[in-house]
Amino acid sequence: MTSPLLPTYSRIELAFEKGEGAWLEASGGKRFLDFGGGIAVASLGYAHPHLIEALHAQGQKIWHTSNLFRIPEGERLAQRLVDNSFADVVFFTNSGAEALECAIKMARKYQSACGRPERFRIITFEGAFHGRTLATIAAGGNKKYLDGFGPPVEGFDLVPFNDLEAVKAAIGPQTGAILIEPIQGEGGIKSPSPGFLRALRELCDQHHLTLIFDEVQTGVGRTGKLFAYELSGVQPDIMSIAKGIGGGFPLGACLATTEASKGMTYGTHGTTFGGNPLAMAIGNAVLDIVLAPGFIEHVAQTGLMLKQKLAALKDSHSDVITEIRGEGLMMGLRINDKMPAADFAALVRQEGLLVIPAGENVVRLLPPLIIGESEVAEALPRFEKACIAASKTITHAERTQA
Repeated sequence: MTSPLLPTYSRIELAFEKGEGAWLEASGGKRFLDFGGGIAVASLGYAHPHLIEALHAQGQKIWHTSNLFRIPEGERLAQRLVDNSFADVVFFTNSGAEALECAIKMARKYQSACGRPERFRIITFEGAFHGRTLATIAAGGNKKYLDGFGPPVEGFDLVPFNDLEAVKAAIGPQTGAILIEPIQGEGGIKSPSPGFLRALRELCDQHHLTLIFDEVQTGVGRTGKLFAYELSGVQPDIMSIAKGIGGGFPLGACLATTEASKGMTYGTHGTTFGGNPLAMAIGNAVLDIVLAPGFIEHVAQTGLMLKQKLAALKDSHSDVITEIRGEGLMMGLRINDKMPAADFAALVRQEGLLVIPAGENVVRLLPPLIIGESEVAEALPRFEKACIAASKTITHAERTQA
């Protein structure tokens, strides 16, 4: 049967009917332990009672009014984000890409407001993923996402990740900002080298540049901190978040300091759906859980336990897993190049466990933040079985090549 959906995805032949906690149930009744989390979106898992309660309560009141009117729940959510971050102001969006668009516009507008309109260029990094709009694919610089869409949007200078000298060389009279993920997600769970983010902060201060962090995947507790920038102690001027803040509901935000946002005055930016009452109710419900005493600490402890278990798995199956990456519950397994990460993910899936392929032949582990010792204990034997199957495939490939 031909699908009426635009064929831009190579979809796995699985359809899920319901979920609870960290578990999903497919058509036919097979259960899967979800260590993909809808690509870091299902921060509180599935059917979380507090989110369901918030959805029902707000759904019976009002869904949408538009930003022509005050939205008290949005003001409350913004204040909570401000109180728990570097930021002074927040703009709500529907997605991570829109949050990045806002950040890009804000950084350019800031330079213009400071009398430097020529400083519109933004330094970005190889391996980054910032979204699928024309501007954000230009920022990411990935040829497969740019191909066929005409000339890339002007204003982005791509440099190698972790290469400070390349960043310095790229700074010119038109440079206005630096944009980076504190940990690259789509690029393969790649962390910056120690001191790299601090060096970028110093360069921005020295050259009057805006430092933008893309925390769409790393934010809202994912790394064992509320935001990943806390791991380095380096504060950005602008930050984009999404995914986990909505727990599955489409929600993103652009956070900024008063100084960095001073060009964004009346009429300079807008959104129809962003920040509507239904989204704000869900966002506040997510923060009720994530900001509760001990929750973030639990994520960090579970992440450490998972990392230790995965390290032991790597030691037992070093022919399959070559490296463990990541922080908190944003982990990556680098797979032997003789087996594509997607093939390893398929082997894991056969064992009733879901993971997400990424760049550099890595599979991402992005489970709901609510998991604990029992879910980790469930996951490891499934990984073990997948590794045994993968080892046989790799050995066969090596013998064939020999």
